[in-house]
Amino acid sequence: MAAVNSQRVPLIAGNWKMNLDHLQAIAFVQKLAWSLKDARHDFDGVQVAVFPPFTDLRSVQTLIAADKLPLQYGAQDVSQHDSGAYTGEVAGSFLKALHCDYVIIGHSERRQYHGETDEIVGAKTAAAIKNSVTPIICVGETAEDLEQHGPSAVPVAQLRTALAVAGKATDVVVAYEPVWAIGSGQAATPEQAEQVCAALRAVVAEALGDEVAAATRILYGGSVKSSNIAGFMRQPNVDGALVGGASLDVTEFTSIARFKQHVGV
Repeated sequence: MAAVNSQRVPLIAGNWKMNLDHLQAIAFVQKLAWSLKDARHDFDGVQVAVFPPFTDLRSVQTLIAADKLPLQYGAQDVSQHDSGAYTGEVAGSFLKALHCDYVIIGHSERRQYHGETDEIVGAKTAAAIKNSVTPIICVGETAEDLEQHGPSAVPVAQLRTALAVAGKATDVVVAYEPVWAIGSGQAATPEQAEQVCAALRAVVAEALGDEVAAATRILYGGSVKSSNIAGFMRQPNVDGALVGGASLDVTEFTSIARFKQHVGV
């Protein structure tokens, strides 16, 4: 099998979406940390991050800092604006003050339900970078896009625009999430994921240079579970997973994070 790329530390990210209040978040993160430690998880070899709702972030930050848990965390969205009369928005500086490692930007649900364009995704990416929070830029195609344009055309165009708007960056993560796979139970095949992730890495190289592209982690997301993670992680251009529903099950998410036991590396 192909070895996991030694230049890029794999990232297993759990997007909780609109689930778990701050008290549930505390219990969940404690249990997740215990489960991974009991399994002797190598946190330096595979990073594990959780993405709670905004209302949970302070609680998660306090717990991780106080107990020195080897987990990372981030937010599910960020405003493109620095401050001002933007009711309900959360600035990048607020996330930085909470020591967020990451922020998810341009998830398909934000694009679908909140009308986020590639340009807005680019502006939010710039806001994250400005505040030293690593953006996880989500791209992906619908079933209709797939049929009309093929597997990589839409995500490639989305990423190209976002990076052009965001400007120079050296630390970004890209997440390929085919919309037709999210929550459907029907994941892309490892070969499909690899084809698109390789095309996305080429876009990063085109925008930010070969060195940045070689260091940039590209995740796959969409019906990821412990039974299929090994196939994705065998691919040379897949560096981790953005996990949705399965990240709310401690046992399942722990098993996904320990994918090396499945692939034998």
